Amino acid sequence: MIFTQKLEHAWTTTDSMLMVGLDPDPQRFPAELQGRPDAIFEFCKAIVDVTAPYACGVKPQIAYFSAQRAEDQLEALCEYIHEAHPGLPIVLDAKRGDIGSTAEQYAREAYERYQADAVTVSPYMGFDTIEPYLAWNSKGVIVLCRTSNKGGSDLQFIESKDDIPLYLHVAGLVADKWNTNGQCALVVGATFPDEIAKVRARVGDMPLLVPGIGAQGGDIVSTVKAGCNSRGTGMMINSSRAILYASGGDDWREAAAIAARATRDAINAAR
Repeated sequence: MIFTQKLEHAWTTTDSMLMVGLDPDPQRFPAELQGRPDAIFEFCKAIVDVTAPYACGVKPQIAYFSAQRAEDQLEALCEYIHEAHPGLPIVLDAKRGDIGSTAEQYAREAYERYQADAVTVSPYMGFDTIEPYLAWNSKGVIVLCRTSNKGGSDLQFIESKDDIPLYLHVAGLVADKWNTNGQCALVVGATFPDEIAKVRARVGDMPLLVPGIGAQGGDIVSTVKAGCNSRGTGMMINSSRAILYASGGDDWREAAAIAARATRDAINAAR
């Protein structure tokens, strides 16, 4: 299946719009994994196994792996997910953005090396930096639009001569011009539900990756009300630390599963 089909299938089969973010921090790992050379792989593998029934996908953040020189563990993790949970989409959170020839290499990294189903990219340098990813027409290209961090407003609220803020201009470009193969999605933060609603109105049923609930404080009810598409789905609502580190004790697996199920159920209750 192509990315959008795989995502639709996951929304249906798991009855979930929860995306589980994989941000492994070895300092926060349980005692049983401390000091193990494969700790990042084993931690993330266990999290995926216990949360997969409640998630529409997983989102490994590449910096958490590369900073620990654990790219090989990320490769192994992605391979494991495809084998053990073949219906679970993998979104590589890399936020890449560079000139076309370099973008081609970043696309190969995401789609060949890590076997990601989709990758996050930055639109700041324009379409020619996005186009190489679109050549992989079975893969997802998730474009930063209205990010969940406070500083995003420094640029994303700059208005054009038509009084359109930059984030809505980006949403329009992606919806009207860049999404030629129907493989694009947008990043819109849960910390700004009013902007989620404006983006949804602008782009129709395009999928939205929505970070910012859980540890970042985004409100689930406001997010769901603002962001669902015409079919009552349409979002990958990401939670990372609140699930990964629900417990630092021996019950860390069970606690992560409970947190994921509770978040999935809270999202569904808000529909």
